[in-house]
Amino acid sequence: MHNNYQDFQAFLDRGGKIGLQHDSLLYGAYALNPFLVSVELVPMMVVKQGEVAVIKAYVGLVTEDTSGKEFKFGSLVRPGHRGVWQEPLRTGKYPLNPRCYEAEVVPTAILNLNWADAVSEAHTLDKQLQQITAKSSEGFVFKIDLQVQIHVPDTNAPRVISMVGTMRNLVNEVLQAAVGNHFRDNLQSMPAIRFIETRKVVQAEAFAHIKEQLEQYQVETKGVYIQDVVFPADLVTVLTHREIANQEIETFKKQRAAEDERIEMEQAKGTADMQAELARSKVGISIKKNNADARVAEGGGEAEFIRQTGTAKGAEVEAVGLARAKGFQAQVNALGPNATALVNIITALSEGKAKFVPDILVTSSGNGGGALDGLAATAMRFLAGSSASTEATTIGEKIAAKTKGKDVPPVSDSR
Repeated sequence: MHNNYQDFQAFLDRGGKIGLQHDSLLYGAYALNPFLVSVELVPMMVVKQGEVAVIKAYVGLVTEDTSGKEFKFGSLVRPGHRGVWQEPLRTGKYPLNPRCYEAEVVPTAILNLNWADAVSEAHTLDKQLQQITAKSSEGFVFKIDLQVQIHVPDTNAPRVISMVGTMRNLVNEVLQAAVGNHFRDNLQSMPAIRFIETRKVVQAEAFAHIKEQLEQYQVETKGVYIQDVVFPADLVTVLTHREIANQEIETFKKQRAAEDERIEMEQAKGTADMQAELARSKVGISIKKNNADARVAEGGGEAEFIRQTGTAKGAEVEAVGLARAKGFQAQVNALGPNATALVNIITALSEGKAKFVPDILVTSSGNGGGALDGLAATAMRFLAGSSASTEATTIGEKIAAKTKGKDVPPVSDSR
């Protein structure tokens, strides 16, 4: 309506007023009356890839909040109204009047924030962050190098800025307090050795705590990492001695295991060397066992034979006795009791070996040769038989020669 302030009369006719003007002049050549307007050259607003610009408007239409009743951290408005615009500016160049609008650049890529002496090269948001100083329950003071990764979604950037004001406030005021207080409070009740041994657990607990805190500001937590821990010299000495002792214990265990293996090897070697003798011993044991089993079996067989033989003889005796009883009964029936008894007595005497006449009978003729005759008869009795007939004849001849010419009584041998 005023041709970029070149038609200044039209500007006045349509209600133009003295003061800071909302519209800005874009790139080009303009014929402006220096007695009517003054121009200040400022660079254009450049939004790079991986970031957005949240606009805070100080001029424009009346503020109409669109954030809802739940959001209590300022007003979010549509572009053109006064307040924080609900839609951020994305990648591009924008001609903004810095006297009317303020742009807060919010990185939408993952931010690495270092609690250490090193500063991130991509940004300077962690410039004021220092190592976390914590004290253990024993009083050991040590420092922790920590890295936290956060992410601000581009759609949530206006809400984040409305709550914290700037990204630097988010890091220095919100995140630093949440991280530092968590480590100081938790490690103060924990022994230093336990912190070293459970470092992963402490890191996981820190991640959960920081994630919970940043979710209240609609900021995502991508990771929490304990980079390094600087221990005091006294604690390092204690830990070094303890580790050396543990390594010596492990060495002794390995040596003991090696000795046990060597003993087992020697035992196996000795067993192998005595294998032949062991085999012979086993064979001898088997032979003796078999012999013992054979003797047991033989004894059992003999016992069975005796038992069976006794049973057979008993049956035989029983049969003979029954037969004799029947015979005796028949004799009694035929001859009578007295005649039967007499017959059986005579039969028993004839079948028995009772002697009624002496084997050697020596008589004397009165000439004193009785003793010599008895000696000769006895010798003849003992030398009788097929094997001693020759010797008996010789002795008889010798006796006959001595008694030649003498009266020798006859010798009777009755059997």
